[in-house]
Amino acid sequence: MDILFLLIPFSVVLVLVILGGLWWAVERGQFEDVEGEGERILRSD
Repeated sequence: MDILFLLIPFSVVLVLVILGGLWWAVERGQFEDVEGEGERILRSD
């Protein structure tokens, strides 16, 4: 039972880190043109 006092805060911190990373990726434009990169591979320059 004592381990829950350690695991619950660690899981909350982990969720916050994951959400922060997702927010950072969205703000930096990582998901702006998802299909464009797949199509770029098929086009020859």
